[in-house]
Amino acid sequence: MTSADWIKDVPVAHRGYHDMNKTVWENTLSAFSRAIDAGFAIECDIQLSADSVPVVFHDNKLERLCGIKGDVRERTAAELGMLSIGGTADKIPTLKQMLTLVARRVPLVIEIKGRQADEDDGFVDDVLDVLEGYEGKVALMSFDYHILRALKQAEAPYPLGLTAEGSKPEEFFNHDEAMQLGLDFISYHWAHLPNSFVAAQADAGIPIITWTVRDAKAVEHTYKYAKQMTFEGFDPRENPAA
Repeated sequence: MTSADWIKDVPVAHRGYHDMNKTVWENTLSAFSRAIDAGFAIECDIQLSADSVPVVFHDNKLERLCGIKGDVRERTAAELGMLSIGGTADKIPTLKQMLTLVARRVPLVIEIKGRQADEDDGFVDDVLDVLEGYEGKVALMSFDYHILRALKQAEAPYPLGLTAEGSKPEEFFNHDEAMQLGLDFISYHWAHLPNSFVAAQADAGIPIITWTVRDAKAVEHTYKYAKQMTFEGFDPRENPAA
């Protein structure tokens, strides 16, 4: 296992420090620059382009953020890099472009957005190839067991985490199966805390962070049951909107 203790040190800006897609949009270089200036860690999402380049984008489909139909995986990185996000000057960045911008200044918590196992062959290797040589703090996480298993099999030299939610025993069973891979931290939906699964993992020394915190109630709840939050829509240095 690799220590993920640093993940609790500062609040984590969900998809960068955007302004809820008013003028600064999620998962853009502008949102990442804003997080760097504020000193927040950055959470971001990684998809794979048609030419196997890791790009920073949350959705499988382009429509919500770019206003056009189609799947991210149907376009090359160059084509995606020409698409405006929210009608702004920001385009869909590659992981490499984001790393160049961040340049070790703040920690990165990177979520790999898997599909089906047979569709994701090589995805983890492509991400690790881009990360090789980057000297800043990086943690990798996923909802997807097959992605986490591939990261362990590749001996990824970063803290690895389970992104999860749920409060039912059958969900805890699946989460336990993932943790048996030897993961280093958990990012859990704040509203599903406390629960027996997370409590047991915390007792075992696994750092717990939450997602996605948007108000004072969620902040208070997070720090009662976890070590740090992934937030959006407010400035944690001030009082969040109630």
